Amino acid sequence: MNFRFVGTGSSAQVPRFGCDCPACARARVLTSHRRGPCCAEVRIGGRRYLLDAGRMDLADSCEAERPAAILLTHYHADHVQGLFHLRWGSGESIPVHGPKDAQGCADLYRNAGILDFRPGLKPFRPLELEGLTVIPVPLNHSKPTLGYCLDDGGGRLAYLTDTLGLPVETERFLRDWAPDVVVLDATHPASHLEPRNHNNLPLALQIIERLAVPRAYLTHIGHDLDAELMAGGPALPAGIEIARDGLALDVLRGGVMAGEAALAR
Repeated sequence: MNFRFVGTGSSAQVPRFGCDCPACARARVLTSHRRGPCCAEVRIGGRRYLLDAGRMDLADSCEAERPAAILLTHYHADHVQGLFHLRWGSGESIPVHGPKDAQGCADLYRNAGILDFRPGLKPFRPLELEGLTVIPVPLNHSKPTLGYCLDDGGGRLAYLTDTLGLPVETERFLRDWAPDVVVLDATHPASHLEPRNHNNLPLALQIIERLAVPRAYLTHIGHDLDAELMAGGPALPAGIEIARDGLALDVLRGGVMAGEAALAR
């Protein structure tokens, strides 16, 4: 299973509009430090699966390589906004799986175009895609939100964004399921003492410690966490990294092989 971070930013992204903090200033000069809307993709057996659809150039990347399916964590705009253009495309329909949400986002359900919305995934009930087993798990957020546990038979990765802590039943499942890699929301810095809707760094690290996974990556990063780490903020334990846009992982039983991958355009 090849997993790639397509975007690792919070809804404001990095750089944040109008902000002159050190992280935003750096990202304006060095594109390698920019963070787009939080999303990812998985490639397995010649098929491409998308995790969320927040990039505004989504239609361009899908033109180059049509996805076999899209998995939405939830229907906040920064996770679905790329669908508003993609839906008016041509050709075969694209399955879009996600949590049960009667409202969805704006008029996506009503004017779906080529998108085949299937917003009825149930927690802990496996979805079998070609070459990939997907187990949805509930997360704590302001809209119905799912994380996804991905298993190709050779490695296991849990993708857990957006969330504030983990529901008890999700954490219990993950300890039994034993992922090789966890990708976890860590939007806020340690100095953000009262997080809402998203983890701060200490909370994310506590979750990873309890899960006892061999490898973890933090995503949905806000500019203020980047700035805190630039200023010498808390050191990360061994085996935990801040993800970056374009980072690619080959997920293996017991660990990963990491390398750079250019963003698809």
